[in-house]
Parts: sequence; structure tokens; C-alpha cells
Amino acid sequence: MTEPEPAYVLGVDSGGSGLRVALAVPDGGAPRPVPAGEPMRSPEPVRTGPRGIDASHFMTQLLPMARALLDRAGGGRITAVAVGAAGMATLGDDLRAALPSALDKALGVRRVALAADAVTAYAGALGERPGAVVAAGTGLIAIGTDLTAWRRADGWGHLLGDCGGGAWIGRAGLEAAMRAHDGRRGGSRPLLARAEELFGPAAGLPGRLYPRADRPAVLASFAPEVAGRAADDAVAAGILRDAARHIAEAAAAVRPGSGACEVALTGGLFKLGEPLLAPLREELAAQLPQARQVQAAGDPLDGALRIAADIALGRLRLPQDARMLSVHMIHTEESDS
Repeated sequence: MTEPEPAYVLGVDSGGSGLRVALAVPDGGAPRPVPAGEPMRSPEPVRTGPRGIDASHFMTQLLPMARALLDRAGGGRITAVAVGAAGMATLGDDLRAALPSALDKALGVRRVALAADAVTAYAGALGERPGAVVAAGTGLIAIGTDLTAWRRADGWGHLLGDCGGGAWIGRAGLEAAMRAHDGRRGGSRPLLARAEELFGPAAGLPGRLYPRADRPAVLASFAPEVAGRAADDAVAAGILRDAARHIAEAAAAVRPGSGACEVALTGGLFKLGEPLLAPLREELAAQLPQARQVQAAGDPLDGALRIAADIALGRLRLPQDARMLSVHMIHTEESDS
């Protein structure tokens, strides 16, 4: 009797640094990693075009990695894919229109979930429990659910929001440097000195910063400098207190209901450590007194794998939403049997 092919699920995390892709085995609990199945990364981010995130470029990047992961696993088939993509809510039209059929044609995938990266961050951090998650790196977004609907706060980019995120902290630090350069109140001489070490004379900073397409990342690169001077510089410490207040406000805006709930923090911003985390604990206690801060169980790629396993097993409890989380059934149940 022929052994059945191993069945796997594929998780995809698509962001500003490219794709991260991993395989797992769905089972009754959390998805199990595939032996020798370390995640793979693409060399560049997926392009955007008139219809948003480019589905063709996405598939060009994804397919070689998916096939390489299957080869590493010794063969098998992929029964479900979950994609978490930055910009899915507003730039995901092409992915939603083209990706399910493309994955069916190329890999024979039966079920596809397309999610905003905030949703996969939530699933990675809290799984399918009600609560609130703040995902913060260069930018910042908060998302919460009572398992019937999603609530979102911020994530509006470095010009309109992302308050308390890495770019916001870095910009505030550079503003304090420029205030010191001008002799205005609120300036920081230590931040000015460090800014000039990194970027050159302060008067030339606008000309070096404004034309860059990667302005948010450049601004965020200064956030660790702010954190590194917070112990001895009241201005830097004040910036981090303000960031903590913004982060807690975003979490409070998305919390489900008014009773007890869990709150998790995920993303590279929180690697700034105690200079940010200490005031953040105070703000969370003040603004969400009934909330319990918990350690994030995993990252957005872990969340994508969890969602993929849940749709493969027909047990997804997270709320579906046309923009935030949509599930596409490629085959009928009869063809799955």
C-alpha cells in the first residue's frame, strides 16, 4: 500500500524587507515545524503597482522558496497557505484577485488565507484569544478583537501617524537635535552631537534626509540613539515617555470591551529595552488598568503558520473581514475528500 504524501501548510510574512516563508505540519495543537525547515527569505520586497501589491512579482518570489522548502522536507504537498502582508488592507486588491488561483495552479493549494500583517502579528502573539496586540518597528499599529470583529488603531504611516513607533521616536530625536542646533527650547546637545556623528553637519540634514525614498527607515535608525541617551538626557527620556503614552493609547483604542483582557507587544521596537519598556508599563497600567500584559508567543510568520494550519483543519476562530482577513476555498469539500 502506497504511503500518502506528507501534507504541509505554508506561512508567508511579506514586509518592507521582503518575504519570509516557512512550512509546518498542521495538527491538533500549534503547527509543528518541519525538520530542517528553517524559514527562507527573499532578496527584495514585493513591488507595488497601480493595483497595489503586485501579485505576479509576489508569486515570482514565493514559488522558488516554497518548492525549495518542500525539497528540504523530502517532498509532499501544501494544503493551505496563509499570507500576512504589510499594506494588505489598502493595497491588497491584486493579491486577493489573483493569488488564490495562482497558488492553486502552481502548487495545488486548496485553501488560502490573505491577511494584513497586523492580523498575523496578532495570531502569532495571542493565537485565537481575545485581546489587543501592538506591533511596532519602524511603524506602529494596534489591533484587537473580541473574536467577532477587528478593531484597528494607527498604522497610518510616518507622515500621518505610527505614533510612538521607531520612525516617530527617531524623528523626535532629530527634531530635538535641530532645536539644540538653533538654540531653541527643548533641544538636546547629546542628540545633536550623535546626529552629526551619524549624518554630518546639522544644517545639511534636511538635504540629506528629505530626498530619500527610505526616510522612515532612516528616521527609525536614530531611535536606538534616543534610547541610549535616555538615562542621562531628560529630553531623550521625555521622547520615550511620549512614545510610551502613544503606544498605550493605541492599545486602549483597540481593546475588546471594558473588562479584563490580554495585551501583547511584538516587533523590533521593543528591543530598545527598559528606556522604553519602563514608561510603557506605567502607561499601560494607567490607561488599561484591567489588562494583563503577556509575552507574545510568536512573531507574524508564526501567526501566518497558525492561520494556515487552522484553515487546513477547518477550525479558524479569528474573525474574517474583506480587508483584514479573507479565506479563499479553492476546491469543494468533495474534491478534498
